[in-house]
Amino acid sequence: MTAANSWFLVITGYAILLAWPVSTLALVSFAVRYMASHRRVVVDRSLAKGDGTPEHFWIIVPALNEEVVVGNTVNAALALGGPGGTLARVLVVDDGSDDRTPDVLAAINHPRLMVLRRELPEARKGKGEALNAAYRYIAQITAEAGVRPDKVVIGIIDGDGQGSSNILLEVSRMMRDPQIGAVQVQVRIRNRNKLLGAVQDLEFGAIVNACQSLRDTIDTVGLGGNGQFTRLSALLALGDAPWSACLVEDLELGLRMHLDGVGIRYTPRATVTQQAVVDLRRLTRQRTRWAQGNLQCARYLRRLAASKRIGVTSLVEMFHYLVSPWINALVTVALLGGVLVGAAGLALGHPMPYLRSWQDLATSGEVWFAVTFFPGFIWALVHRYRLRDESLRRLLTAAVAYPVFLLLGLVATYRAIARQASGRQSWAKTERLAEEPISPAPMQVALAA
Repeated sequence: MTAANSWFLVITGYAILLAWPVSTLALVSFAVRYMASHRRVVVDRSLAKGDGTPEHFWIIVPALNEEVVVGNTVNAALALGGPGGTLARVLVVDDGSDDRTPDVLAAINHPRLMVLRRELPEARKGKGEALNAAYRYIAQITAEAGVRPDKVVIGIIDGDGQGSSNILLEVSRMMRDPQIGAVQVQVRIRNRNKLLGAVQDLEFGAIVNACQSLRDTIDTVGLGGNGQFTRLSALLALGDAPWSACLVEDLELGLRMHLDGVGIRYTPRATVTQQAVVDLRRLTRQRTRWAQGNLQCARYLRRLAASKRIGVTSLVEMFHYLVSPWINALVTVALLGGVLVGAAGLALGHPMPYLRSWQDLATSGEVWFAVTFFPGFIWALVHRYRLRDESLRRLLTAAVAYPVFLLLGLVATYRAIARQASGRQSWAKTERLAEEPISPAPMQVALAA
């Protein structure tokens, strides 16, 4: 290997390593400025474009063996109110539960609660199919009542989810712009008293929030599986089954809406909380499913590139979102492989041109260590500055654990590739944790249809 090639490898390696902290600082800088100004601009712009304010709200709760959490989720959803005193109807899709979920739901006697029970063989074909069944039910009721579908909003709150009290009001503010067909609210973690929960809340409350805020400015907001709100009219435009069998049906729905020219907004002013996965094995399984779903959505890259409705900046961000996990996995292997080869050369007395001594290896390790831990500490400070609902000590502890969390993500990416290549699609359900019960919602009656 020539000296020129050696220097090229060294420079390339350090450039790749430094790209992460540099991009983190850039994203943090944007997020702080966004919080200070852009949100007000977006809301003002929405208010100036006409009145598409929703008048009817449905909350769909997909439930498969959710006996320990579904009671709290339903009671919290029934307590939500929108503009002008409008109240949400709650439709629980019991997707063939064989635990006490039906009994828990039957014990909630409320006029705004409906339960759609799916039996085998129709049941248990994935969350997307359960959501489609609920959507068709709501569409039928809306049509029979003669209600305009653009005035009806359907929200998705998972079996362990609980929306903030202002969630419908904030969604309504964003949707006053008739061009906005969907809104994604911020996701937070409730059980963050444990380390894994604190790291996941650092991810959602700081990192994902900053990424979604950036996408909000360039019209590339992605929909999440929890806390997504869509106009019924936007779903009807996608046919009889807006949600697919993709393992991340929410990501695919967002891509289809962007291709259809539907405006999607993100708001950090309202939240939906969910439970963290506090078992490493189950967390790896969850992230593997997400990564495999991301891989499945890569088939949209060609359509995105050919679309005349998506600008160049938006297209670049979508490509980055879909492809970057796989690039990161390959680059990590390449960097680690280079280090191992260099170390082996030193041990055998044949040093590589880019790694001539053990001191060079130690220096590289120090740089790698600093680069790996730096972003987590920055995001911990952002979380503390922005949300102020968690101690700095706990956040810094989560920052220390964050690199291990990222390593778990890489493992999940490799597993996802193997599962996709072998055609495996089945998944075990994420286990829920029992919580203190929430008081039932008052017995008000919703507006018709």
